[in-house]
Amino acid sequence: MTLPPTRIDVAVVGAGAFGRNHARVYHELEQQGEPVHLAAIVDADPARADAVAREFNTRAFGSLDQLVTWNEIQAASVAVPTRDHLCVARALIEAGIDVLVEKPIASTLAEANELVQLAAQHRRIAQVGHLERFNAAVRATYPLLNHPLFFEVHRMSVFTPRSLDVDVVLDLMIHDIDIVLSFVNSPVEHIHAVGLPVLTDKVDIANVRLEFASGCVANLTASRVSTERVRKVRFFQPHQYLSIDYGRQDLLVFTVNPSGTNPVPGQPDSMIQVAKPVISAGGTAEEPLRAELRAFLSAVRTRSKPVVSFEDGRNALAVALDILSAIQKHSQRIQLPSLQ
Repeated sequence: MTLPPTRIDVAVVGAGAFGRNHARVYHELEQQGEPVHLAAIVDADPARADAVAREFNTRAFGSLDQLVTWNEIQAASVAVPTRDHLCVARALIEAGIDVLVEKPIASTLAEANELVQLAAQHRRIAQVGHLERFNAAVRATYPLLNHPLFFEVHRMSVFTPRSLDVDVVLDLMIHDIDIVLSFVNSPVEHIHAVGLPVLTDKVDIANVRLEFASGCVANLTASRVSTERVRKVRFFQPHQYLSIDYGRQDLLVFTVNPSGTNPVPGQPDSMIQVAKPVISAGGTAEEPLRAELRAFLSAVRTRSKPVVSFEDGRNALAVALDILSAIQKHSQRIQLPSLQ
């Protein structure tokens, strides 16, 4: 007789926009019969913690110490500002709690390395919230990869007064850095980058060219001062062109006719086969955050490696910080004001 899966009691630390969304999805999963219980919301602002806790019928705490002392949870989402990721995740991990830390994993590579070591030392499940890994179109792309050679990536967003503690590379571009690293699976050898502050004292728009040991080249552009919202990845590999629209969770695949036959007279495009892979059995793609949290809970329950490990988060951060260093050098070369 198979026993039902054990219920996992979870907390969300940080009750801002990201934290509220984590709480919402955990609550929805619980309402839909998943073996999970949203046990607590934690925020340094008691009023904000209380508001989110009331909304999702759970308990509020004003400090992390109160949560850890309570000793009633097995896993937690960490959705506090990036500068606080290390101290919050450290306290949870040392208390024996599995963690999902929103991206980027940390502010510095030293902090990221410490988190990787802490998770390994305490044998905790530790995942980073690189949400696009759980986008249905991205998941449908992995089986199609053979030898990616050239990427063109755009992530443009209108300005909002959130996540201004980090620049656009760590705020937005890091999603695409993680995706490209996971697609290419090859070390970055050269980075050329430019970036500018527009509305803040940090980089608000950036463009980078990554050159990989495999020979692949990726051009990435990210902006948080755009007039429109664009989130697309396009890439070429032998005999194929693939286009991913993150927002629509849509994938198009253009393939040169493998038979090598000549074009049909009057139909010059007949050598190109266009396919739109089915990305969801039900016809409707799952919300990426829901897929992410379900994957996290599954890793906690089975004690298996998360889809996006702390090591993955650390590697994406390392490339992002190298990009920022390249932007700084370029700014100095052309005598722009020093970036924060």
